[in-house]
Amino acid sequence: MPLGPIMLDLAGYVITEQERQRLLHPLAGGVILFARNFEDCAQLRELTAELHRLRTPGLIIAVDHEGGRVQRFRSGFTAIPPMRHVGRLWDARPAEARRAAAAVGYVLASELLVHGIDLSFTPVLDVDSGASSVIGDRAFHADPNAIAELAGALVHGLREAGMSAVGKHFPGHGHVVADSHHALPVDDRNYDTIEALDLVPFRRLIGAGLNGIMPAHVLYTRVDSHPAGFSEVWLKKVLRGRLGFDGVVFSDDLSMEGASGAGGMAQRAAAALRAGCDMVLACNDADAADEILAGLDYTMPAVSLVRLARMHGRREFDDMIRLREDGRYVTALHALSGIGLESGNLALDP
Repeated sequence: MPLGPIMLDLAGYVITEQERQRLLHPLAGGVILFARNFEDCAQLRELTAELHRLRTPGLIIAVDHEGGRVQRFRSGFTAIPPMRHVGRLWDARPAEARRAAAAVGYVLASELLVHGIDLSFTPVLDVDSGASSVIGDRAFHADPNAIAELAGALVHGLREAGMSAVGKHFPGHGHVVADSHHALPVDDRNYDTIEALDLVPFRRLIGAGLNGIMPAHVLYTRVDSHPAGFSEVWLKKVLRGRLGFDGVVFSDDLSMEGASGAGGMAQRAAAALRAGCDMVLACNDADAADEILAGLDYTMPAVSLVRLARMHGRREFDDMIRLREDGRYVTALHALSGIGLESGNLALDP
């Protein structure tokens, strides 16, 4: 059964029978995991192995695991510092910062892959204007060219470990105050201003082979009347057309308040897919997920299936013991030491 366009979530440490039936639905195509799904490393490996066995091709298993305050798995994983720390290192020692960013990507990806995770929704490509608290230290820098350099290095590290990258939040979330989890942020800058600043990291990473992008639930009033994740202007005309992006477009979570203007959950999913998303996220609301699965009439285009096939991770190591014996991993950990690596909670899991 081919993958569908909906990425779902789970309530806890194991898959319930109701969740199993959702994941076997033809519209299901992926699972996003949260801290509530992580008890310990052994449990996580068992959970992801069961998820991968459910279907062929396997469901795409994803997580938001950027570092700093957005890191879902802690015990047994390297505590990655916020990306702002890498940006500060860039201001002092750029070459060292590039190496550190690549090391972040390699460590982050290799640890997730060992535990059966296909991809993390990272890196954050937003420009830190100082306005957005929800972005804040998740952003590398206020200079878009510095972001492009550092995020490009991080993407290289992810790729070296066997993981695709998903840049977010297109076309840029850093200049709005509101948190799209709770409100619809509005950005009233014109397109030329956004293009000259916020689009720089996206353009440069797309040119370097970025595999995935997540649009923002932000309304750019002088460009379109729809938020970016529901906008054919942003996703088809700008992202696919002007920037030439040919990877996967993942919506942000459709249950967020920033998506509410598109209607009910099935209407939101249909609108996002119609605007140009390949896969949409339906999280933190089981009833809403059921509404989408029951009410969405959609057939995955062949091009979306091809794009999604590229997002499965390439797993090189079976356990953390073998990974931590690998010279590339040890070297990457050493490169992180200058940006606030917290290794005290690392443990060799069985």
